[in-house]
Amino acid sequence: MRWDGQRVDAAAPVGGDGALPGLQLAGLVRSVRTPEFAGVTFHEVACKSALNKVPESSSMPFRWTVNPSRGCLHACTYCYARPTHEYLDLGAGRDFETQIVVKTNVVEVLRVELARAGWRREHVALGTNTDPYQRLEGRYRLMPGIIEALAASGTPFSILTKGTLLRRDLPLLAEAARAVPVGIGVSLAVLEHDLQQSIEPGTPTAKARLELVRAVREAGLPCGAFVAPVIPWLTDTEEHLEALLGELAAAGATGATVLPMHLRGSVKPWFFQWLAGEHPELVARYRRLYGHGAYVPTEYKDWLWARVRPLLSRHGFASRAERSPAQRRSGGALRPEEGSYPTGSIVVGPEAVAAAPQPTLF
Repeated sequence: MRWDGQRVDAAAPVGGDGALPGLQLAGLVRSVRTPEFAGVTFHEVACKSALNKVPESSSMPFRWTVNPSRGCLHACTYCYARPTHEYLDLGAGRDFETQIVVKTNVVEVLRVELARAGWRREHVALGTNTDPYQRLEGRYRLMPGIIEALAASGTPFSILTKGTLLRRDLPLLAEAARAVPVGIGVSLAVLEHDLQQSIEPGTPTAKARLELVRAVREAGLPCGAFVAPVIPWLTDTEEHLEALLGELAAAGATGATVLPMHLRGSVKPWFFQWLAGEHPELVARYRRLYGHGAYVPTEYKDWLWARVRPLLSRHGFASRAERSPAQRRSGGALRPEEGSYPTGSIVVGPEAVAAAPQPTLF
């Protein structure tokens, strides 16, 4: 199947469109399957709005986001955005990875919204829910229009991604940066290849993402590193963190954000299912660690900070490092093996990206 005609104004297919039985999506234009994305259905919708307002109560350092799609082919087992699929009467597990909603008219709608007299050109963040440079972007090509619309309107923006497809748009991003502030963040938390392929099977390799950091820096743009999530007993060893931060520094990353993993809502059973299959020896430990909520306890956070802080300093990422209030209150540094366990985040580096992203909806 060719993708050339898959636009909002294209004629809807007759029967057999691959939509889930009973699926109701506002603005649904068509549902599409293609051999290039085996097992995946793209639900193309005509959205009514492109800019999402972040609640005032949120701790996020921005108030507006744009999400070109819902659901994610990266299939990260720990992804905090999984529960947002439940608002569509879809599942947070396999549905999140295989039933992808694409806002095919997002560029046109965004241009209209940015042209309104009331728009104050506040910072807009992309990549705070699902990744704007997941593999589907190679087919739908929504990001060039989004970048051009934001830059032309004088709106500063940032992008957080695991997708190496961002390299395609580096000339456009460099041009946009001459008009407005542009921030780029690359998410990379797992350096070991087999673990990375198991826990985030749809993502580019760690090596490919390190090359993306280099390419962004060579294009003259800042590039922060998002070392998140740190996964207890799997990626929180000193050896792993030392190696990862060293590679990021060598690639030219201009800052680092380090966050322990949180498992909110339906993400927890999905992650535990993966854990039981891949690392059954850790299940009991995780039940103690996450048994009372979505976040690891303050003691673990303090322990992780004590481990991370000298590494950040060693690799030049700690020039503006600060501890959270919870960390300043507690002088303890328990190892995970020693007992009860971070809420919140550890945020370091001058180019740190969002501290603890919250999913935003349509």
